[in-house]
Amino acid sequence: MSDYILSDETRARLKRISTASIATQLYKRGLRNQFIQGVVPVSPKAENMVGQAFTLRYIPAREDRNPLEVFRNADHPQRVAIETCPPGHVLVMDARKDARAATAGSILITRLALRGAAGVVSDGGFRDAEGIGALDMPAYFAKPSAPTNLTLHEALDINVPIACGDAPVFPGDVMVGDRDGVMVIPAHLADEIAEVCAGMESFEDFVLEEVKAGAPIIGLYPCTKEENQKKFEDWRKKTGR
Repeated sequence: MSDYILSDETRARLKRISTASIATQLYKRGLRNQFIQGVVPVSPKAENMVGQAFTLRYIPAREDRNPLEVFRNADHPQRVAIETCPPGHVLVMDARKDARAATAGSILITRLALRGAAGVVSDGGFRDAEGIGALDMPAYFAKPSAPTNLTLHEALDINVPIACGDAPVFPGDVMVGDRDGVMVIPAHLADEIAEVCAGMESFEDFVLEEVKAGAPIIGLYPCTKEENQKKFEDWRKKTGR
């Protein structure tokens, strides 16, 4: 568990930063496995998903432990996770990259959204994916899957370290999702990454403008020519970036 609390300032910055920029900055710091593999947006949203991780771990289902009647148990971990994920957090589910059965459906995810969650990520499937995609809350999954989670998954642990799409996720880590996918920022690096990436995004916007205007990449990206650095500085003054 992390004592880190995501500030409004850092959240706002990360809302404007791409997962690609975050991946590059984490790579510079020696972290190469922070992108959740194999998940996509259920439905693309206008702004990034940003929030601290609240986790749910599934293990392979054993048939004698997972009849439909288990949902009558008020302590069932899947239901408890939906009802206890803090507002502003992202529920992250470890389904062992097995999307042959759902990890949740539209009723539970709608409840999660109405409770104020910032998003949901599963490296497994969702049932009723169309309904989940219609929500304002961002959601990421491997693919649609009709079978109930009990078919293959047993929800076991809440808010423990997990794997999701081969990436390690610790409770309190900062999740950032865009149309490309989801990055996991270790909590202790979140403020630093947000600050550095804000400047990086500005530079890449400048570079894209130059490329569209016909500029060659060499000496521009990365910026190794003084003339391009001067152009960038002038562009920042002009644009207020």
